[in-house]
Amino acid sequence: MAHAPSEATMAEISKLIGFDTTSRDSNLPLIEYVVERLEALGIDSTLVHNEDGDKANLLATFPAADGTRTGGIVLSGHTDVVPVDGQSWSSDPFRPEVRDGKLYARGTCDMKSFVAVIMAKLESISAAPLTEPIHLAFSYDEEVGCLGAVDLVAAICDAGLKPRGCIVGEPTSMRVVRGHKSVNVLRVDFHGVAAHSSLTTQGVNAISAAAEFTRVVDSMAQAFEADGPFDEAFIVPYTTTTVNKIDGGIAVNTIPAECTLHFEFRSIAADDPTELIERYRAEAKRIEDSMRAQNADVRVEFTVLAQTPGLDTPEDAGIVALAAELGGTPSPDKATYGTEAGLFLNAGIPTVVCGPGDIAQAHAPDEFIELEQIAACESFIDNLLAKLSA
Repeated sequence: MAHAPSEATMAEISKLIGFDTTSRDSNLPLIEYVVERLEALGIDSTLVHNEDGDKANLLATFPAADGTRTGGIVLSGHTDVVPVDGQSWSSDPFRPEVRDGKLYARGTCDMKSFVAVIMAKLESISAAPLTEPIHLAFSYDEEVGCLGAVDLVAAICDAGLKPRGCIVGEPTSMRVVRGHKSVNVLRVDFHGVAAHSSLTTQGVNAISAAAEFTRVVDSMAQAFEADGPFDEAFIVPYTTTTVNKIDGGIAVNTIPAECTLHFEFRSIAADDPTELIERYRAEAKRIEDSMRAQNADVRVEFTVLAQTPGLDTPEDAGIVALAAELGGTPSPDKATYGTEAGLFLNAGIPTVVCGPGDIAQAHAPDEFIELEQIAACESFIDNLLAKLSA
């Protein structure tokens, strides 16, 4: 196996990273570039835009040599990256730089290198005498809750493509990962009644209500840790839950009328996220009832901001064996982070996560990927083409 990636792949990485696709911004310039490259090869793209029209998913199919467009393998990647705000970088985060066998820039690891490898192989994919199709699925807004992939997966289903498997190229150090926890992000808005802090009976303290909800979350976290259920394939082998942000109050001498709390939970397959959400919702309602005993004008709003389903692909699924055959390293471990893979699995598409780079480098200042990882991904895609060619 070569230890240095091709010049073509390095050029594609540089091109893709040059598009600042931080999730708060548009990804359309990058998507339009991909569309142009595919059009030059005679491949049509389906774009699935967000409601505002400033972002898009891309779905494209390289049909089999006999024209078949159904079945085959999906290669999935997201196009957005996390912000660099407040981070101290040693080089321009949007201009890749090689230092000591590593490529530094925002998105090198998570996950534009995977997408770039595919882009560098477009001509090879187009020329290959494929026995079954290869589908490209590039999404937006993965980093803020896998928002774009919901409609992207729906588009795959609506088109009747029925792929037999999907490979999501998130960074796994090219290990074949068949499981990860669900990720659920929620917000609770506590609306109390303001009053002078010397007149406590005239107010309803929204921060105190949020603190009570925080105790609920902490108590559930302790129960998960103590009682399970457990899945030892995870580094943390049980469902976790934490309050990660609270905003409230306007002055030290004013009983706060408003407080907003953000929390998350990440559940293993044995815990049903829908049931857990309803448990949390019931606790919010209980606290609201307690607040209303003091003043009928209060309310508590419970909002589910994002839900990324977990992944639990069976060990004997064909896509697991295929990814290993292509050069992915078999692994019993499950990922600590969420991906779009669960959305594909829930749509009936067996899915694994296997891509270049180490997740430990993702989102950090001086994000990097080892050049050897990029080369390993190139070999993986080359092996896929060979496997799917007559």
